[in-house]
Formats: sequence, structure tokens, C-alpha cells
Amino acid sequence: MSTLTLSYRRYTDRPWQPATGHLVTLLNTWYQRSRQRRQLAELSETQLRDIAISPAQALAESAKLFWQS
Repeated sequence: MSTLTLSYRRYTDRPWQPATGHLVTLLNTWYQRSRQRRQLAELSETQLRDIAISPAQALAESAKLFWQS
């Protein structure tokens, strides 16, 4: 008598899921950087002084593109 072995893959196993999670994290990081740099560019000199950042440093940081860390 022969034995039949069945193997199956669960429906919830999605090989693309980890890559999708990393992509979502990356997109969120880019969005946050963009938003924070935009807000930094809008601060007054007094506000920049309060957080110990020079206007030149703020300008340099806010000029970076969202994918640059």
C-alpha cells in the first residue's frame, strides 16, 4: 500500500508581506522627513535659537531631499 502525503500552504502565508512592510516603513520615514524639514524651514530665528540651531543649519537641513538622511 502506498502513502499519499499532501502538503499545502496556508492562505495567510504571503511571501510578499515582509517586503511590503519594509516599503511602508520606508515611505513613512520619507514622509516624516519631508514634513519635519518643511516645518524647520518655517521656524523664525528666535525659535531656531530656542532649539540651538543656527539659520544656516536649518537652511542646510531643510534643503535636503526626503530620501537623504
